[in-house]
Amino acid sequence: MGDLKYVKHEKLSLKNHPQFDETWVQKKISEDPAILGLGELVLRDKERIQPRAGRLDILLQDTESDRRYEVEIMLGATDESHIIRTIEYWDIERKRFPQYDHCAVIVAEDITSRFLNVISLFNGSIPLIAIQMSAIKIGEHVTLFFTTVLDELTLGHEDEEENALEVTDRNYWETKRGTKETVALADELLAIIKNFAPMMELKYNKSYIGLTKSGKPDNFVTFVVKKKYLSLEPRILQSDEISKKLEATELTTLSYDKQWRRYRIMIKSKEDINVNKEALEFLMKMAFEQGMK
Repeated sequence: MGDLKYVKHEKLSLKNHPQFDETWVQKKISEDPAILGLGELVLRDKERIQPRAGRLDILLQDTESDRRYEVEIMLGATDESHIIRTIEYWDIERKRFPQYDHCAVIVAEDITSRFLNVISLFNGSIPLIAIQMSAIKIGEHVTLFFTTVLDELTLGHEDEEENALEVTDRNYWETKRGTKETVALADELLAIIKNFAPMMELKYNKSYIGLTKSGKPDNFVTFVVKKKYLSLEPRILQSDEISKKLEATELTTLSYDKQWRRYRIMIKSKEDINVNKEALEFLMKMAFEQGMK
């Protein structure tokens, strides 16, 4: 610590800078998407052509989920055209690729209070993130800082509304989305749930396999079945206690879903359940108890 020295920095305006422009910023984000602070993301495309609507700056995807981020970059202060463009590109991509979960992201040097208010109006119905970007010069070096000034508004999941559910059956999940083996993992987990909530049964919705109690949805835990694994998703507030509990197991944990407040745990086999039964029951019971409050 004694060797550290204070270094004065200088804030740069990229909009007026002769060397560092929007293309440079796009390149830096594309090379290391994690600098945005949105998790472990990978580049799927840049300068992506949109039908009759220009080009999307950057398309990113979460490495552990089906979530995609449509990112628009703007130097200087936010304006109407960029906000509209960001939402338009998000809308085009979600309609072209409905199998993914999409989120619009606007990155700008100055997200003014006026436009922050405007963006906030959309935030209740459109998954939208606003990130303020700062370019800092320290000696002969330049770095970028990204600060999320508007995050997604956490809403109740529309699929949890009984009237919004599109119901399928077990065969759909066994043949279209998963396999008989991975769907059977939901049966094993349901058996554990019945230890503390004996009235629960599985319900086969198109987006996920949920739970019902006496015919009414009670999705404190949901299951998303894939061909090679099942994602167990208990709805629990994120905490260090839970994270440490999961780290102590042999289970693979996917990124926490902040939007729906769900942990996502990869279950690959019946052995995963048997070896980690105590921890899994603890998590699902906690989700059940939090849901009752």
